[in-house]
Amino acid sequence: MHTPAHRQPAAVPVGIGWRHPHYADLMEQSPALDFIEVHSENFFASGGAALAVLREGRERYRVSLHGVGLSLGSATGIDEDHLAQLARLVETIDPVRVSDHASFARGPAGNGAVLHAADLLPVPNTHEALVVMCANVQRVQERLQRPIAVENLSAYLRWREADMDEPAFLNALAQQTGCSLLVDVNNIYVNTRNAALRGDTSHPMADARDWLDAIDPASVAEMHLAGHADMGDIVIDDHGSRVCPEVWSLYAHAVRRFGAVPTLIEWDTDVPPLSVLLDEAQRAREIGTGALDSQPRAVPA
Repeated sequence: MHTPAHRQPAAVPVGIGWRHPHYADLMEQSPALDFIEVHSENFFASGGAALAVLREGRERYRVSLHGVGLSLGSATGIDEDHLAQLARLVETIDPVRVSDHASFARGPAGNGAVLHAADLLPVPNTHEALVVMCANVQRVQERLQRPIAVENLSAYLRWREADMDEPAFLNALAQQTGCSLLVDVNNIYVNTRNAALRGDTSHPMADARDWLDAIDPASVAEMHLAGHADMGDIVIDDHGSRVCPEVWSLYAHAVRRFGAVPTLIEWDTDVPPLSVLLDEAQRAREIGTGALDSQPRAVPA
């Protein structure tokens, strides 16, 4: 009787955010990671030590560039100087992915001037805002000659004018521009927890799963995992702690829906030793791979 070979579980690619405290440690230890991710704006200088370090990292790992300054939802359009610097970095590093947020940070300040806020502000989920963001995403993609990934935001205010929910907005954005989506699982949980604190829902976990189920799996190019701070009356997405059990549960749900999508561990405040990030990355690999392997598979006739 023929005995089938042991089936190895599918693997989920996992990476970490590479921050300044770990520049040297990562190069010295060369841990097994599928990619590393950096904040694009930290490497906009045409030369210098930072770019030299990133070049060295690129020799060992695939690099994902994650931005915070494109202001894709701004009605004032894309800052051409910012885009030119990003394009130069993309050409230099040849990243595996380029991403930014479904947010705005630029607005008119009067007399033709533009004010840039030092924050990621939510856009109203309206058809008008969708037209603006589609135009800006297409401008960026034309300049970079590649699709970008757009991330869902942790938002602490809501627009009364919204005429669609966030998943519908993001699905339409991807469909109309050809961009992909970066699904931040922690952001989804933070938003539903805050909705519960406001009294808008009694089922934050169910709402978060519904959010994930509403996203088109074909559009998802990356997922983010991070910690948050529960302040009692509000939950803050601070990227300053380990991933909580609820977000791990949502991540497993997301993997079962989206498949083996590259997954990043983000940690930006109270940055711990590199070993802690690597431990979180290993847990993401184990939970993601386990979720994939638990999926029902067709049996050949």
